[in-house]
Amino acid sequence: MWILFVLIYGVLKGVRDIAKKKALSGHGVVEVLFVYTVMSFAFTIPVSGNVIGVPPKEMLMVAFKSFVIVIAFLCSFYALDRMPISLYGVLDLSRVLFSMTLGILILKEHLRVNQIIAFVLIASGLLLLRYKPKALRNGTVKAEHVAGMLYVLAFVSTFLNAISGTMDKILMGGGNITSGQLQFWYTFFMLVYYGIYVLVTRTRIHFKELIRNPYMWAISVLFVVADRFLFVANSYSDSKVTIMTLLKQSCCIVTILGGKFIFKEKNTLQRFVCAAIIIAGIVVSVI
Repeated sequence: MWILFVLIYGVLKGVRDIAKKKALSGHGVVEVLFVYTVMSFAFTIPVSGNVIGVPPKEMLMVAFKSFVIVIAFLCSFYALDRMPISLYGVLDLSRVLFSMTLGILILKEHLRVNQIIAFVLIASGLLLLRYKPKALRNGTVKAEHVAGMLYVLAFVSTFLNAISGTMDKILMGGGNITSGQLQFWYTFFMLVYYGIYVLVTRTRIHFKELIRNPYMWAISVLFVVADRFLFVANSYSDSKVTIMTLLKQSCCIVTILGGKFIFKEKNTLQRFVCAAIIIAGIVVSVI
């Protein structure tokens, strides 16, 4: 059952990334993130159940997880705003390498032969991408610099998301916090951090305009629903971060298809080939 939950999370995440790209059109990254978090927190409240009674240790871990995700979201939104979503989707697959490494080092998980093969396939798919969009290979120095910065942001985001995913397993595996409590406090702390950032930087928020944007509603609802599936999957004692991270990458197919048919992006064939190799690794990992 937890495998099904993670697959659902992956598909919903891909749809959410497409909606993020749409929501960012004509709006600043920080204001979209702030309003997005406000709406997500509002949707979380009625489905969280009893949120009181979380032990101090777990509460501190949730606060730290939220801070990690706030930084990760800032990096990913800035990258997503400036690069093709199909390319972003393939780069996002690099979190597999980070999460599998953390799962082995921190959670003491062991890789079977098929998972080692999967690891090699995933790494190969990322290397074939050459970390540079085809359209910019013969571009100006400025274009190369911008592309390089976007790649750095994307990779920082995937690394931080890998840390967050490992913390999910530790929190849910301990039995001291429910999925509803984790989602409530995780979103609450995110809202606090973004609120502080907005106040310190004096970022202008076009709240009324954003609240009428249907894509804001879409990403907020998908955020709550997808994360709940993921948190419940983490509560299963036999679930593993290494396998879960591989399954999450089903979102890549959704983002590449979205780039091709919704955003009319060109040069997607290379990304399809890279994604196919990576998805092959995912299939091998669960055989």
